[in-house]
Amino acid sequence: MRIVSLLPAATDIVAELGLAGSLVGRTHECDWPPQEVAGVPVVTGADIDQDRLSSREISDAVGGAAHSGSSLYTLDTGALAALRPDVVLTQDLCAVCAVSYERVSRTVRLLDAGTRVLSLEPRTLDDVLDCLVTVGDLLGVPEAARERRAALRERLDAVRGAVAGRERPRVAAIEWLDPLWPAGHWVPEQITAAGGEPLLAAPGEHTAPVQWAAVRASAPDVLLVLPCGFPPERTRREADLLTALPGWADLPAVRSGRVWVLDGPAYFNRPGPRVVRGTEVLAHVLHGHRPPEPVTAAEAGPLAGHPQR
Repeated sequence: MRIVSLLPAATDIVAELGLAGSLVGRTHECDWPPQEVAGVPVVTGADIDQDRLSSREISDAVGGAAHSGSSLYTLDTGALAALRPDVVLTQDLCAVCAVSYERVSRTVRLLDAGTRVLSLEPRTLDDVLDCLVTVGDLLGVPEAARERRAALRERLDAVRGAVAGRERPRVAAIEWLDPLWPAGHWVPEQITAAGGEPLLAAPGEHTAPVQWAAVRASAPDVLLVLPCGFPPERTRREADLLTALPGWADLPAVRSGRVWVLDGPAYFNRPGPRVVRGTEVLAHVLHGHRPPEPVTAAEAGPLAGHPQR
């Protein structure tokens, strides 16, 4: 089976199923597991340099009528054809997260090679785990997929049991800094499973930007900062986009030192199996829960200047 993944979360799923060795192509953003994907050929690129642009500039570049997902990314159709994939994994959930399903389907039709295209569109935590089975069935490992899904559900149940009966802090999760964008889809369920009360977004919701006044009015006990596509060090470099806002110091989360920077791409932005680890990280942040694999400073740390209490 020759697999091309055009979605980082799909690459995570393939690796979770023990099939990383069957990957023959990937996106420029697929980075997990690093030792297994490093040598896999890259067939996509991006039209914007997000390392050079600010959050606002990135938002302006990808927003509005100027772009519609497929125009944000380049797809090397020649390289894709040369790889002769049996399966191409893609998505149609977010217009600015990856090459669009429509464009992939159109390209694959031109290849005329019998390639199958699977689009993953999870919106909830259950949807994310069910994608393991969907992909596993297509790739010929249905039993392994169901075993992995069951194991991940057990880990979620362990977190829920560990925080059961504890006071539930009110939690706001921010997925983009400028404009402010609350984290939706599966993130509210991650917060709930970890023992918190999610604010600003409902489970499964495809969110939109909000005004700072709405964040202030929600009065979060805990503020999670996990921008889409940004590693924690990049998030910290732009922290002043939050800390300079009027009334920042008056937020309950700021007064109590409960503002956390998390690794969004690894555990929250991508609908792959590592969202379970993200839930374990949240339970640690909210309640001091200690999962079998300890939470590291790289996974979750207090915002600089606002130490954990």
